[in-house]
Amino acid sequence: MRVAIQNPCSATACKRVEPKEIAIPMGLRQSALILLAISFFTVRLGLAEPIPVKHVEGAIHGFMLLRTEEGKAIAIGDLDQTVEGARVTTNLKFRFEDGSIHEETTVFSQRGVFRVLSDHLLEKGPAFKKPIEVWIDCSTGQVKVRDMEDGKDKVTTHHVEIPVDLANGIVPMLIQNFPDDAEHTVTILAATPKPRIVKFVITPESEDTFSIAGTKYKAKQYTAKVQIGGVAGAVAPVVGQQPPDSHFWIFKGAVPIFLKSIGPISAGTPVWQIELASPTWGRDQK
Repeated sequence: MRVAIQNPCSATACKRVEPKEIAIPMGLRQSALILLAISFFTVRLGLAEPIPVKHVEGAIHGFMLLRTEEGKAIAIGDLDQTVEGARVTTNLKFRFEDGSIHEETTVFSQRGVFRVLSDHLLEKGPAFKKPIEVWIDCSTGQVKVRDMEDGKDKVTTHHVEIPVDLANGIVPMLIQNFPDDAEHTVTILAATPKPRIVKFVITPESEDTFSIAGTKYKAKQYTAKVQIGGVAGAVAPVVGQQPPDSHFWIFKGAVPIFLKSIGPISAGTPVWQIELASPTWGRDQK
């Protein structure tokens, strides 16, 4: 982030003033440093910019698999994406073996930068300890939550200041478009009965090797840490409420491709793995 500071004095209009040493008591000096650090930290968390568009999204249909940490496939997914001008709608739906559903529909703009316009998440069924449905309208800041835990069906409406770098539903896409190989931070609205804005700090890691039909390729790995912030963020690791890290693997070719991810797919879910699925034919279908 660059901040331009305008000097109100020009070289000819202002008279040079020699600096004077001022003695500051140690207690006041430490307090000032602490306040300065807190102020800087708050500014870094509060100000963010959307990710610039390097690779324009098009219409696609993809197949996905959802696995447990042990590798067992538990859900099949379909990814549909349509485009109207600079407006893109992406829908990812996982259907679990036990009848559970995870579905997220995200509408975003890709005019210069990626900007989420709306997001709708639905999680229901035995696979989810806390079934929930959340609607996010970024233009109004309205967040509607349908809490279905313990058989209840309560709908509440909240007003949230939605940052311009909201990444719900498009995190892998943003990683594919990072302008450099540095750490980047985006914003996530956690899907909970009381919506909370958290930061997703995404750091590039080492490369992994994968192969297709015996041909080897390189994939870049990224680690994403949830930064809750405030008192809740400080307490979360102590009481065991800090969400686990997520990991993403991206093929960084001329056209970047999402390969897989490992981590919670939303607030409160187990660590699951999402990967691309390939069709099987003939005898392989068994």
